[in-house]
Amino acid sequence: MTNTETRAATDSFDSAEHQARLHELYRDFEAAGMTPLWLTREGLMPFHPQPKAVPHLWRWADLLPLAARSAELVPVGRGGERRAISLGNPGLAGDPYTTPTLWAAIQYLAPREDAPEHRHTQSAFRFVLEGEGVWTVVDGDPVAMRRGDLLLTPGWAFHGHQNVSDAPMAWLDGLDIPLVAKTDQGFFEFGPDQVRNRATPDRSASERLWGHNPTSGEDALTTMRTEFHRLAAAAATRRSRTSASSVWQVFDGTGSVRLNDEEHPLERGDIVAVPAWTEFSLTAETQLDLFTFSDAPVFEKLNLLRTEIS
Repeated sequence: MTNTETRAATDSFDSAEHQARLHELYRDFEAAGMTPLWLTREGLMPFHPQPKAVPHLWRWADLLPLAARSAELVPVGRGGERRAISLGNPGLAGDPYTTPTLWAAIQYLAPREDAPEHRHTQSAFRFVLEGEGVWTVVDGDPVAMRRGDLLLTPGWAFHGHQNVSDAPMAWLDGLDIPLVAKTDQGFFEFGPDQVRNRATPDRSASERLWGHNPTSGEDALTTMRTEFHRLAAAAATRRSRTSASSVWQVFDGTGSVRLNDEEHPLERGDIVAVPAWTEFSLTAETQLDLFTFSDAPVFEKLNLLRTEIS
């Protein structure tokens, strides 16, 4: 096409007659439930992930007192099922999700209290920062919860909690609720009003001490990866970013986290949301121990996972 022909085509496109016909076409597209790619490509196929979720830090010193207040006002029982308070990402307005695929919450069980049994297709785990005296019963098998324990609840396994002590206990819940919701795979079923096995053994019948599947070496949960990280005092990680999203909790020690261009101090119990493609690094002041979970297994299986390390 010559320059003259190009100018003529442009003039024709900008003409009132052409624009009126184009407007009519777009109106008819909308009525028919059609969307032209040439108007939406940048949003549908960005050059890199552009998550709506934002990096965010919750202070354990703020979370725990609020959870304790809820125990004074909100009973545990059928309907709500759990006294679990989710950590909603500020970038995901209207959704109680920590990232677009991960749900994190603080669950609080008062002394001598039971959380009734139920099951759901969402996979779940419990990570214990502090306390003891609670047993989670998974398909009839009581599992003790103590500081540093990671308890797995695979999808569709009946589970409930009982606190046999005179002290309350709080822990971190992690589930793939947003992923299951967005793919319309959610099922739920009530179980007994109390845990079916009230025994309190020191070790459960099926207790395992690893966070991967011992038969295959794969992740213990199909949709979430669970890891424990330790940094020596004064050590730092290299900056990295990945297309997976993750949630971190400080188990012990002090340090700092860099999220893109912002640095935040870290103390025991603090929780951090790291959305996809966020530049992330850690620096330890003292020895720094952290628990983390992510959606990496999902994107590995879909051949979508990307990671960059500076």
